[in-house]
Amino acid sequence: MSVIPEKRRRKAEINIIPLVDVLIVLIFFFLLSMQFRNVNTLNISMPKIETAGKNVMTNQISIAVSPEGTFYYNDKEVTVNQLDELVKTASHLPTKKDITILLIADEDSSLKYVTTVMDICRKYQMDRIQLQSR
Repeated sequence: MSVIPEKRRRKAEINIIPLVDVLIVLIFFFLLSMQFRNVNTLNISMPKIETAGKNVMTNQISIAVSPEGTFYYNDKEVTVNQLDELVKTASHLPTKKDITILLIADEDSSLKYVTTVMDICRKYQMDRIQLQSR
């Protein structure tokens, strides 16, 4: 009588070397095909802020900028030179540290007008500037 030898079952195993090879190829593919763009070249439109709360400020100056570059100091139309003088005068007040500048710029106004207002304010150490959103 012959004994039939038992078949040894091979242990199930997963060979991960081919998986690693495929992952490395995919990583190289994605790195080579990605387009790295400079932020300055992107066409960005600023979003409106849905959750903006109302600020309660008692000692503030509001400066508005229209899309055409017209400046308004507390709802009164002024030129750049007049705005400079008004901010300079406000910077000499004893309550200067408590004054907040509320900058209201139209969404279509040029960035150069907004930065002009910010430069004027910072020139006289009026650094508490807040931007108004819709």
